[in-house]
Amino acid sequence: MAMKKILTSKKTSICTLAIFILLVIRCDDFLDTQPYGTTTIKTLSDQLSGAESLLVAAYSNLDGFSLEYISLASAASNWVYGSIAGGDAYKGSNATDQGVITPFEIHTTLTPTNLYLEAKWMTYYNGIARANDAIEAFQALDGQEISDDFRVARIAEARFLRGFFHFELRKIFGKVPYIDETTTDVRIGNTTEIFPLIQDDFLFAAENLPGSQDQVGRATKGAAQAYLGITKMHQPQPDFASAKIYFDLVISSGRYELNPAFHDNFNAEIRNSRESILEVQYSVNDGAEGTNGSIGDWTNYPYAEGQCCGFHQPSQNLVNAFKTDAAGLPLLDTYNDEGLEVTSDEGLHSSDTFTPYTGTLDPRLDWTVGRRGLPYHDWGNHPGDAWIRDQAYGGPYLPKKNVMDKAHEQEYYDRTAGWASFNANNLKLLRYADLLLYAAEAEVELGNLEVAQELVNRVRLRATDPATWVHKYIDPENPSIGFTNIPAANYLIKLYTSGHFTSMGKDYARKAVRFERRLELAMEGHRFFDLVRWGMAAEEKNKYFQTEKIKRTYMAEAYFKEGKNEYLPIPQTAIDLSFKDGIGTLEQHKGYQ
Repeated sequence: MAMKKILTSKKTSICTLAIFILLVIRCDDFLDTQPYGTTTIKTLSDQLSGAESLLVAAYSNLDGFSLEYISLASAASNWVYGSIAGGDAYKGSNATDQGVITPFEIHTTLTPTNLYLEAKWMTYYNGIARANDAIEAFQALDGQEISDDFRVARIAEARFLRGFFHFELRKIFGKVPYIDETTTDVRIGNTTEIFPLIQDDFLFAAENLPGSQDQVGRATKGAAQAYLGITKMHQPQPDFASAKIYFDLVISSGRYELNPAFHDNFNAEIRNSRESILEVQYSVNDGAEGTNGSIGDWTNYPYAEGQCCGFHQPSQNLVNAFKTDAAGLPLLDTYNDEGLEVTSDEGLHSSDTFTPYTGTLDPRLDWTVGRRGLPYHDWGNHPGDAWIRDQAYGGPYLPKKNVMDKAHEQEYYDRTAGWASFNANNLKLLRYADLLLYAAEAEVELGNLEVAQELVNRVRLRATDPATWVHKYIDPENPSIGFTNIPAANYLIKLYTSGHFTSMGKDYARKAVRFERRLELAMEGHRFFDLVRWGMAAEEKNKYFQTEKIKRTYMAEAYFKEGKNEYLPIPQTAIDLSFKDGIGTLEQHKGYQ
């Protein structure tokens, strides 16, 4: 296998393949890093090419793929930790396949020995170790070989990556150790809040990175400013005023804009667009047997012939959230009311008659979720049960955002590993719509309701264009599976009218912005972390379980315990390896001891 490489067909690429054997990192002693083979970090950092290779090795961890662990467990998309844990999706597939995921969904059975925890923990600490190696390498380079400006810019990239990896760990596990290039003994414990240190990394990056890079995939000033604002929103006491400053800098820079169509963000042919703020670069058919592609999400495909494996199935609760009222606005409070659900074909075979839901819907639903009888990209209409592994277990719906068109198979798929659906549909870790909605949140909390509404309407506006509602693909060899310009369902979406947020008040505006995040970012791994930072996780998840456990018997004992389940337990392996002088330096979170 080869290490992840960052590339594009239009610009210069960042490639790590040449030094793969030298840079595989093991974690035999918690966070201690030692490269295999005889080549050392010092040898690599003696010349610019070595320092550059160390930096790109750190970039390679952005996709969440760690060679030591199963790729699903550490996927950067956070489909397990964000979407499934947040109620946007069920685990899917069937009860026995990857049953280790179920505890993240129902919470009650999650323990520190779950192997997914160790995978996520070690993957990001590997990335931190690599970023620190790169920082040391650039610091040590002779001043005659590179300019001080170049050195600082490269260190800024490494510090951005270090900040990002620490942020993900803090977001997922709560209090965790912060490791920088000066740390000589990593057994330092996790009692100190690390958000200030993360923000120092992002601030250094924001002050020293360029607005754009010649090589796509490298961190930019806008990405650093965006994450500075985001960390202000995620810290225990959010600093909305400071967050607004950094969001405004990104927005006013003029470097970013929304793609014309919502589904452009998930089209493999539209990569590194102006909506992308931070994007993981995937490649396939490059001799790496697909592992440079979407290795963390390859199981999240229909259970259809030649495909695998039926995971990450959208929940009924999520589908219901896309209903709209007569004014084309979301049903903020009543979307999941009993008896008013979006009609599904659950319990029906593909040969049984089925009529799709006829009520009004937000068109983003059918670019997010595969529903029976409606176009599933250019695969044909979703046939229902025939593409579902176990409908009684995982429900009747399919994910769509990470699934590509059949027309793109030759260029963007890698079938080296057989039925594994590795593809080169880049992962958007942060897109401009996400940032606009973060900014709208901050504006609400600061009392600027009209500004918040304008930002929400900017995101909603593109979804109001009927031209973006339809699948226009026609297969010339088989026209019967093509799709015309006729919308697939009864879509109705409108903007909030002038003054609406102000007239309805701050509580309403807050609810509307939060709901918009769910609609726009559904199935992208954000939902659980949003609920936690809003202080709503226990309330929302337990309300979710009340209705979902009726549909899914495996949720019978599901329960979210406030004060415990907001963060995942520290992996037991990490705690065992943290002992110093007979005393463990890592403390397990409350309730998991």
